Amino acid sequence: MTGPSVPQRETDGAAGWAPTRALGRAVLITGLLLVAAVVLGRVDLIVLAAPFALGTAYALRRRPVAAPQVWVGADDGHLVEGGELTGAVTVGNPDDVDYEVAVLRTRVSPWLRVDGIGFTGAPATGGRSVADRPFVTSVPAASAVDLELTGTALRWGRHRVGPAGARVATAGGLLVSRAVITEPVRVRVYPKTEPFDAVEAMPRAAGLVGAHHSRRPGEGGELAGVRVFAPGDRLRRIDWRVSLRARQLHVAATLSDRDAEVVVLLDVLAEAGRSGGVGGAASVLDTTVRAAAAIAEHYLHRGDRVSLLEYGPSARRLRPATGRRQYLTVLEWLLDVHVEASSHEPYEQVFGPQLLAADALVVVLTPLLDERSAQMLARLARSGRFVVAVDTLPADLSPPKDRGWAEVAYRLWRLDRDTMVAQLREHGVPVVRWAGAGSLDQVLRDVARLATAPRVGAR
Repeated sequence: MTGPSVPQRETDGAAGWAPTRALGRAVLITGLLLVAAVVLGRVDLIVLAAPFALGTAYALRRRPVAAPQVWVGADDGHLVEGGELTGAVTVGNPDDVDYEVAVLRTRVSPWLRVDGIGFTGAPATGGRSVADRPFVTSVPAASAVDLELTGTALRWGRHRVGPAGARVATAGGLLVSRAVITEPVRVRVYPKTEPFDAVEAMPRAAGLVGAHHSRRPGEGGELAGVRVFAPGDRLRRIDWRVSLRARQLHVAATLSDRDAEVVVLLDVLAEAGRSGGVGGAASVLDTTVRAAAAIAEHYLHRGDRVSLLEYGPSARRLRPATGRRQYLTVLEWLLDVHVEASSHEPYEQVFGPQLLAADALVVVLTPLLDERSAQMLARLARSGRFVVAVDTLPADLSPPKDRGWAEVAYRLWRLDRDTMVAQLREHGVPVVRWAGAGSLDQVLRDVARLATAPRVGAR
C-alpha cells in the first residue's frame, strides 16, 4: 500500500477540544438548582443537583490532551482497469482516554467504485455503499481503527482517495475535538490493454538486431540465395548439395534480422464521447490510451523500440527504448494524458529537427476532429514518413438531441469528415478504425510493400 498521508491537525493540545452542548446543559442545570436551593432554602434541590455535578466531574476527571490522527492509504500495486481496489482510512487515538464516538468521512474519486466499507479493530456500526458518507465507531486509548475500502477501479488515470476527516467525542460526550483533515493520496490505475496482434511486416528495420527481416545481408533466418564461398564465411553456412553439383563450395546467404522503431503519436487536441469506465462506452481519450498501451506492449514484446509523442501544446515525449522497463514507463506516461485545446499549430513544436527517425513507423491515434490533425498527417506523408492513422472516434457517437438544425448539422459534419478521410487516403495516408487485434494487419502489409519501392521525399 502507499505510505499513509501525514495526519494534519487544526489545533494541538487542549485547545483542540471544545465543550459540547451536553456539558453546557449539565453545568447550567447544576448551577440553577444550586442557586434555587440557596434562595429558597431547600435541601432537596441540592440533592437533585448532586448527580449532575458528580457525573460531570467524573466524566471530566481524565481529559484528552492530544488531538486525534487520520491517515489515508491505498494499494500501490499494479492496479489495472477493472481490478480490485483496496485501501484504508485510519483514525488513531494517541491519548490514554477512550474515544466513545468517532465520526469519520472520506471522499473517493468517482472512477473508484467502492463496493464494501467496514471497520477493523473495533465493533462495526454498519457499512454503506457510498464512501463519502459519515461512519461512526469507537476508538480505544492508544490504538487505531481502520476503515477498509474495497471496490473496483473503473477507469485509468491517477485517482484520489481522500481527503479524509474525523471528529471524535470523549468524556461521556462532554468534549468534542476539532475536525482533523488529512491530504488525499493518489491511486495509479493503468489502462487495460486490449488483445492486439499484428503481422511481422515492417516498412524498414533499422537496428542491428531484432525480430524483423531486413533487406541487408547478415546473420539472420531469411534465405537470400546461394553464392560462392568466400573468405570469412562460416563453415556451417556451406550448402553441400549445391557444392557437390557445382564441384565448388557454395554457402547460403541470409538477410539480417533487425529491430524497428515504432512511434505512437497521440492526438490530444479534441475529445468526444462520454467515458463509461472499463465496462461502458469509451470516449476518444479512452480508446487512444488503451490502443497506445496495446500497440506498445505488442512491439516491445517483439524487441522493437517504442516511443510516444503527444500532438498538442505540451508536446510531451517519451524517448524510444526496449524491454519491460520501457513498457512500465509507457504505462506510467499514459496516466498523464489529457486533452489540451490549442489555438496554434503545434506541428513544429512536436516534430522538431532530428526528433523523428526517418525509418520509424508512425502510428497516429487521432479522432480527426480538428483540421490541424489532418494537415499534420498530410505533412508527415509528404516528408516520406511511414504513417498509419488509427481512427479513435467512437462508432456509436450519437447526434445532439437539441431541436432545430442540430441533427442536420451533425450529418453535414459527418460528410465533411468522411471527405477529409478520403483526401488523406489519396495522399497516401491509410486510415483504419481501431478494432483490437488485426486492426493494422492489412495496412502494415501495404506500407511494407510500398517501402520497397523508390521513395520521393518532398523538397
